[in-house]
Amino acid sequence: MGALSLCLGAQAALAQTFPIKDKPVTIVVPFTAGGPTDRLARDMAEALRKPLGVNSIVVENVLGAGGAIATQKVARAAPDGHTVLIHHIGMATMPALNRNPGFQVDTDFTFLGMIHEVPMTIVARPTLEANDYKQLSAWIGKNKDRVNLGNAGVGSASHLCGLLWQAAMKTELSTIPYKGVSMAIADLMGGQIDLLCDQTSNTMAYIESRKVKAYAVTSAKRLSQPALSTLPTMQELGVKGFQISIWHGAYGPKGMSDITQMKWNNAG
Repeated sequence: MGALSLCLGAQAALAQTFPIKDKPVTIVVPFTAGGPTDRLARDMAEALRKPLGVNSIVVENVLGAGGAIATQKVARAAPDGHTVLIHHIGMATMPALNRNPGFQVDTDFTFLGMIHEVPMTIVARPTLEANDYKQLSAWIGKNKDRVNLGNAGVGSASHLCGLLWQAAMKTELSTIPYKGVSMAIADLMGGQIDLLCDQTSNTMAYIESRKVKAYAVTSAKRLSQPALSTLPTMQELGVKGFQISIWHGAYGPKGMSDITQMKWNNAG
């Protein structure tokens, strides 16, 4: 009887290996729909469904607390491979911004891999009179008490870039948090805010169409895309050490099996 129980238990465990039949995969995104993390997750969902061998992949936007609510949701999920978090550099900086997020970044997750990495751009409303970074710096110096620097929310890539930029300039600006980068860019184009530091994947189309003014990139070298190739790096402009790129990674709950991890890695 004991041997039969062991055999049935082994068969049940085997039957539950990833993917579990008819159970969808959920990719949790801690930011609004339409933003860079959301777009990346939706592209991944489409590309990974067949390689993972699942019937459906659902992207779920879980907002709040600078990404902590979404991240906590994944930390508490079953480690069966069916719940995965897509997060950017904010995953690493979250402990500094939230002393009690409800999880431990370094111990409560299974890291599945880096997805991609993009630099940032410093952009302004189209009516701002400064035409290059030197003029921009002078304008900020004269108007710093009235300058508005937007971001996509606490813990977002643009928030982190804005903090680092202010530190590099040794200037504190009025910061305006939004509930997503699309709203921040809309207000930038409309002149409701003055400045934004955000990912090239978000800003390039607006730079190309001249709906915003661009001043610099945060990469080590100039970028090759036609819309960005004329922009100097912050290093060129004399802002030493100001080199920022935003990476996205995939995470599962702690305790995912080696086989499940391998299936995710091979699917990518």
